[in-house]
Amino acid sequence: MFLSVAVPILVLALLIIVHEFGHFLLARTVGIHVEEFSVGFGPTLFKFCPEGRGTTYSLRLVPLGGFVRMAGMERGDDHPQGFNKKPLRDRIAVISAGPLMNFLLAVVLFVFTFSFIGIPVLSDLPVVGDVIPGSPAEHAGIRPGDRIVQVGDVKIEKWEEIAANVQNRVNQKTLFLIERNGKIYRFSITPQPNPETGVGFIGIRQGVVWEKQGFLQAVKLGLVRSLEFASMILHGLLGMVTGSVSPEEIAGPVGITKMIGEAAQVGVGYLLTFTAILSINFALINLLPIPALDGSRLVFLLIEGIRGKPVDPDKENFIHLVGFALLMFLIILITYNDLLRILTGD
Repeated sequence: MFLSVAVPILVLALLIIVHEFGHFLLARTVGIHVEEFSVGFGPTLFKFCPEGRGTTYSLRLVPLGGFVRMAGMERGDDHPQGFNKKPLRDRIAVISAGPLMNFLLAVVLFVFTFSFIGIPVLSDLPVVGDVIPGSPAEHAGIRPGDRIVQVGDVKIEKWEEIAANVQNRVNQKTLFLIERNGKIYRFSITPQPNPETGVGFIGIRQGVVWEKQGFLQAVKLGLVRSLEFASMILHGLLGMVTGSVSPEEIAGPVGITKMIGEAAQVGVGYLLTFTAILSINFALINLLPIPALDGSRLVFLLIEGIRGKPVDPDKENFIHLVGFALLMFLIILITYNDLLRILTGD
């Protein structure tokens, strides 16, 4: 229970902190004064301001985002180190830095996983990786980690030999010898016909082993995987726009929290991989031209570059305010759908 709550909070906090740190780091690099670095929205739970820096660091009640408040972002703020005093290219770089840091985080997580944990590949050993709920194997008492040493009168040494000796035993009670914790157990299992192929199956899945990669290979694979997942997410976002992806398939904060908790229970490798995918998703969504997100701010900066002068700050802030309200409404709606799916078991 603790992991299912603590791990999602830590993962989401990591994504937010890395994103906002990207904005913060570039702002400091180009000489913009940062007034506040905040994780979360709403009432302040904790804050501190180191002497000599002039930047307040805060933790707020609603952990659904964060922000970096820079001088010169509001009308009438004429701070000499304000955001509005910097060249257009610097401002574009500062706004783009948040999503870029999330993408880099994904690459780093992939590289770390591939180097120190490995890449999951199917094992050829006759060891059960997973048991399908409601299957003959589950009813018989087979568990993940069990090693199948005999099916009927056939000795088993490789995984493929299990399928070969089960497929032709539909509805035939069959003896399975299982090695578990150094002891041999006898199970009687009746393979059932596969609904798709008609051949016998008992409902077990192949085990997985993690093969560690060399550093250079891990870096290469990390970049490739990050780009592959970015492409998949972009196709999904395009599907939302075209209507080929139902809004009911979208997971919100509750759904994501549940998935993070499930990934943590499966293993560290799966958790790190899922976190990397979430980070890429976070980066791409923030680049969408939706008011209150980084993508919208980039659109206003591009308009400024085309027009040769900035959009009226009051109008831009009003659009961001309306967009933020709509975004919060959308999050509430998606959260409602998440809770509905969980409560109904869908």
